[in-house]
Amino acid sequence: MSVNHYENFPVGSLILPRRLRRPIHAIYAYARTADDISDEGDASDEQRLQGLSQLRAELDTIAGGGQASTPMMQRLQQQALTPYQMPMQPFYDLLSAFEQDVVKKRYQTFGELVDYSRRSANPVGRMMLHLYGEHDSRSLAQSDGICTALQLINFWQDVAVDWQKGRVYLPQEDLAKFGVTEEQIAEGKADFAFQRLMAYQCNKAHNMLKAGSPLAKKLPGRLGFELRLIILGGQRILHKLEENRYDVFNKRPKLNAKDWWLMLKRAVLKK
Repeated sequence: MSVNHYENFPVGSLILPRRLRRPIHAIYAYARTADDISDEGDASDEQRLQGLSQLRAELDTIAGGGQASTPMMQRLQQQALTPYQMPMQPFYDLLSAFEQDVVKKRYQTFGELVDYSRRSANPVGRMMLHLYGEHDSRSLAQSDGICTALQLINFWQDVAVDWQKGRVYLPQEDLAKFGVTEEQIAEGKADFAFQRLMAYQCNKAHNMLKAGSPLAKKLPGRLGFELRLIILGGQRILHKLEENRYDVFNKRPKLNAKDWWLMLKRAVLKK
């Protein structure tokens, strides 16, 4: 799949079984399209919400037993939803999060951020587990922890990028707690107060990732291997953030060839 976005984490990679690549790519196309509607280009908020509403109408049609009308949604229905009898709620949850991105630019508490992640990230993990036939509550909870952690890590590496879009995901109560102002973010000032704030947030993400990580060792075969790679990718980004003293304004952390080699080695050894 051709994607004009930088991705730190693998999506529907060749590591996964051939039988699952088509449904995973169809799901990714849906999620990427919805995300782009809410986030990319120069559309007005009204236009963005209208575009997301059209996707919601397509989901309603499918949920009601009808046939999708657009090629992208037809692909989703024919390659993922119908053959794998996938639940519809995760797809609605993603839309809810993307709609929220259009209208909500600040988060008062960490709890609000977790609730957003519950709808923006956790559904993807649950979709993957469904495709693999994993439905037990412990696996779902661990998956949710991993996905929320990855969403948070994405926020913390993109503080500067999100500021340019008018968004601040750092909780307002934590900005006040550590004495960091939005003016500092605007100035790209990674002073000691900002470093303490970012270390605090990254530690939370690290703990969530660690709590969910046993799932990657439990799941068999290619899925477990893929998930170990994803977790290791998140850990490497956290390490790079710390190594750079959380100066996301001058250097956004990215995974390079050396990182991927280390990740592959550790994923094979289940470390």
